[in-house]
Amino acid sequence: MVQEATHLGAAELMELEDKYGAHNYHPLPVVLSRGEGVFVWDVDGKRYYDFLSAYSAVNQGHCHPRIIDALKNQAEKLTLTSRAFYNDQLGPYEKFVTSYFGYDRVLPMNTGVEAVETAMKLCKKWGYKVKGIAEQNAKIIFAAGNFHGRTQAIISASVDPGATTHFGPYLPGIEIVPYNDLKSLATALEDPNVAGFLVEPIQGEAGVYVPDENYLPEARRLCKAANVLFIADEVQTGIARTGKLLATCGNCDCAKSCENHYESRPDILILGKAMSGGVFPVSAVLADDEIMMTIKPGEHGSTFGGNPLACAVAIEALKVVEDEGLAENAMYLGKLFRERMRWMMEKTSLVTLVRGKGLLNAIVIDDEEDSHTAWDICLKLAENGLLAKPTHGNIIRFAPPLVMTEEQLHECCDIIERVVLAFNK
Repeated sequence: MVQEATHLGAAELMELEDKYGAHNYHPLPVVLSRGEGVFVWDVDGKRYYDFLSAYSAVNQGHCHPRIIDALKNQAEKLTLTSRAFYNDQLGPYEKFVTSYFGYDRVLPMNTGVEAVETAMKLCKKWGYKVKGIAEQNAKIIFAAGNFHGRTQAIISASVDPGATTHFGPYLPGIEIVPYNDLKSLATALEDPNVAGFLVEPIQGEAGVYVPDENYLPEARRLCKAANVLFIADEVQTGIARTGKLLATCGNCDCAKSCENHYESRPDILILGKAMSGGVFPVSAVLADDEIMMTIKPGEHGSTFGGNPLACAVAIEALKVVEDEGLAENAMYLGKLFRERMRWMMEKTSLVTLVRGKGLLNAIVIDDEEDSHTAWDICLKLAENGLLAKPTHGNIIRFAPPLVMTEEQLHECCDIIERVVLAFNK
């Protein structure tokens, strides 16, 4: 008989995952059971500030009541039809989301990595049907240090040995250039077989690597001159995380997007994570007619993509972002956070760099990538009621829900400062 999980303690629950689950993650030793707003609670009732937000999926805060109500209401009516039939939620969702972000059409999927794969297929189809690349010769350029997911195609564009070792052979038709290097990109774009350039506006998994201010708009210009699609993976940076609705978008007509960081509207926009506020898997690929209409019936799809439950949840999640001014809050609190972290940096040699935009930030620890220092700091932060996670060994990423208040932010900065300044390697 299966033992009820609700009666198990933290140690027993972690042991179950260790014994029966694949060992493809290395979580902090905290077992969470409840979340609300910026807080999560473990099975013992201890409360924590969540400073990871499920890798930016919970921008609207945990279990936002409006999003949960949308989920409940739709779940009682219809959850899944497949795309073999029309349903009464998909059309309104497609109209809403294309207007919201300023594109002609959307292709709905479920997870972020599915959306990236979809964008790759769409890019190649456009390359053959519109640009006129000879069949089987299309190439897509990626930036080194990227993290677009873990599928076979996407790891083919990775330079991380942890993502690639023992998973070959890799997908052909991929070229990798250095991130934030316009000269290398311009050289790669000279190849007439290049169909697209796929890039993260800010490389989150790489340690919140923010490029030069001119990188994205100039990359967009170079792509346009070469008749190459500029594709932005905003799965992590999108939906208000960086202080604007999108980190890329440019002079378009979409809601709240015409004042974003870089005037570099993507030809293909990839979204996921916070599209549902962390309530249900929702992702999307947006593009205009010339690109999107190259895909014909039967050439791409998903059983769950565009399901009624996802549509209802995503509409409400995006309305929450606008109604509650989450982009503006992220911009304001992000500046305060980096100021506090820089003040802390002046008091210790342990932190060598603070970087980020909006509420996507990181501190770099003065240590080797394979050191345990950042991990140990995160363990101490958890002891003090704040959850964060290292990336690339010596970098700690900080990305709280965007519903955080200024008072809460300062309390969290106090915790971080107290832990870091007291820490001895």
